[in-house]
Amino acid sequence: MIRDPRAWARLGKGIATKRQAQGLRQEDLAIQAGVSLGSVQNAESGQPPKARMPQSLPRIVKALGLPDTWIDDVLAGQEPAGEWRDVDVQAIVDEQRLEADLTSAFVRASDKATGPEIREGVKAALDVLRQHGLI
Repeated sequence: MIRDPRAWARLGKGIATKRQAQGLRQEDLAIQAGVSLGSVQNAESGQPPKARMPQSLPRIVKALGLPDTWIDDVLAGQEPAGEWRDVDVQAIVDEQRLEADLTSAFVRASDKATGPEIREGVKAALDVLRQHGLI
């Protein structure tokens, strides 16, 4: 059994997020899963179990409509299909803006370069910036 506290924290957060997205209280989920309120609270706490996988955990996950493999996937660090994940949108937007700005600069600086040559130069410049951790 995986004992990594970060993995269990992800699992607990995932359960809480799914429950809240469905508009359920912890009590409601406990009733639907046929487990105690304490079992739901423990699952959402994200604390690794002391000995073995709690028997209530698969029932809670099933009551949320998640696939049977969800627990193992999350504990293994995978992003289960169809799950939300945090994405640094600002970094993506900034990189796209930087690429456009670099392309414009290359176009202004080079009289006889072709479009593909300019794009290749921009990609090379972006690669160098990534290697240095600047983007």
